This record gives sequence, structure tokens and C-alpha cells, in this order.
Amino acid sequence: METVKERPGSWLPRLQEAGERLAEEWASARRPRKDDQPQPSELRASDADRERIAQVLQDAHADGRLTLDELEERLAALYSARTLGELAGLTTDLLPADQQPLNLDGTPVSAFLRQQQRGGRWVVPAELDVTAMFGTTKLDFRDAILQNSRVVINATLVFGGLEIHVPEGLEVVRVTKDKTVRLTKGPEEPGAPVVEVRTTNFIGDVSVKQPRRRKRRR
Repeated sequence: METVKERPGSWLPRLQEAGERLAEEWASARRPRKDDQPQPSELRASDADRERIAQVLQDAHADGRLTLDELEERLAALYSARTLGELAGLTTDLLPADQQPLNLDGTPVSAFLRQQQRGGRWVVPAELDVTAMFGTTKLDFRDAILQNSRVVINATLVFGGLEIHVPEGLEVVRVTKDKTVRLTKGPEEPGAPVVEVRTTNFIGDVSVKQPRRRKRRR
């Protein structure tokens, strides 16, 4: 078998590295992670999350998808529920997956020749694998639930991009082999939660979208 001769500084080693990383992510996505973190479905539900579900149930009753008896039954289950998993099960037959009021999907996010996004009220695991190959992956943290105060995003970018939307008070840093760069603007807040983006990329980009800072009145 002939080997490919590469010139010094060739892009081939970097592309091979990205390919190896993709293969590793493909394998890791199919084996369960063993850690002490609770599953997204096991997290405790808040009153705000209950109200989100209640609104969906009431809308379903208003347009005839739920009878009065079914509404009362689900509301009783809603206000006795303790975990997010119990809440999420109450609306699975009422809305498409991408419109659910709670997203408990903690699997890797991959965009191949397209745009893929995750947002809304979703549970962000302590570590998340993201891949963008000739596409864009968007992660919206503005209404997310962080399982850890420091979230690690393992991003593989091959002619692709990662776009991150953050609320006020959430820091984002990018870590490569030789340096760490803070991507959020404005003064640093001690003790603020951090999203650490570890990148393996071949002509890839990471961008952060922040809310506009309010101007202080003099």
C-alpha cells in the first residue's frame, strides 16, 4: 500500500487527528459513562419547571387534546412529581421532541453538513461532546440547567463552527494544546460558573453570543 507523502506543515496530520477524535467520540457515545453525577431525569424539579409543564397541559386541554379528567389526572401527577424525569413524561405525547418544555437529552451533539442546536430548558451534563464537520453546532445556555459549576465541552471542529449563547454571569474559556483564552467579554466575576471548551479543530471557529450589557446611569 502506498503511503501519502506530506510536506512539512501539511494539513494531513491535523485532519488525521480530527478523524481519530471523531472515531473516539463515536465509540464513547455508545458506552455508558460511569460517574457520580445523577442522570438528568433524576434531578429535582423546581416550581418554575412545574409551571412550564402546567402551561402545556392547560393548552392541550384548551384545544381538545386532553379531556378534563385527563387534565386533572396529569395536574395531580405534576404537583406530586419530585424529579425532572417525572415532569417530562407528562408531555411526551403532546408536543414534538424539539418543542418539549424540558429536554433531558445528554447525548453528544453532532452537525455534519448542516446546523444542529440544543437549547431551551435543557440539562447540561458535566461533560459534553460536540462535533461540527462542514456545519455549525449551536448551544444555548440561557435557560439551561448546569449539572456542574464547571462544564467541559469537547469540541471537534472540521471546517465547522461552534456557537455558544450565554446568560449574564456565565464565563466561557477556550482551551487548546498551548493556551487558554477567555471568550466572554466584560469584567470577570469570582465564583461564576464556567464553560470550558476544549477544541480539536481543522479550520474551525468558536464564537460566544452574550446579552447586551446595560449602561449604567450617571
